[in-house]
Amino acid sequence: MNVVDSSGWREYFTDEANANFFAPAIENTRDLIVPAINLYEVFKRVHQQRGENDALKAIAQMARGQIVEVDMPLALRAAKLSIEYSLPMADSLILATVRAYQATFWTQDDHFKVIQGVQYVEKRR
Repeated sequence: MNVVDSSGWREYFTDEANANFFAPAIENTRDLIVPAINLYEVFKRVHQQRGENDALKAIAQMARGQIVEVDMPLALRAAKLSIEYSLPMADSLILATVRAYQATFWTQDDHFKVIQGVQYVEKRR
């Protein structure tokens, strides 16, 4: 199972420098887990940068994976992870989803690189 961080989705959709790093996880939709918070983050950023139509197209592609809603157990796990790793809310919800599904986490956010189960690539400009 794979979870791609919001920055990885944006990298993929805009064909930026690290798009190829995220492509295998994104394109393997059978094993793709998509935390609902990723939908929020990606839709918002793509909408701001390229408009609602492109944002809806991005969400449609993300929805090919299994969408995971936030329920009480996930929220509580996320809160604990937020405390443990000093993570913001969205990042802790994503990491809690990764852990709940025993997934591999694909990211370019450096605050995740020391966490077990993370496939990290440095952000290239």
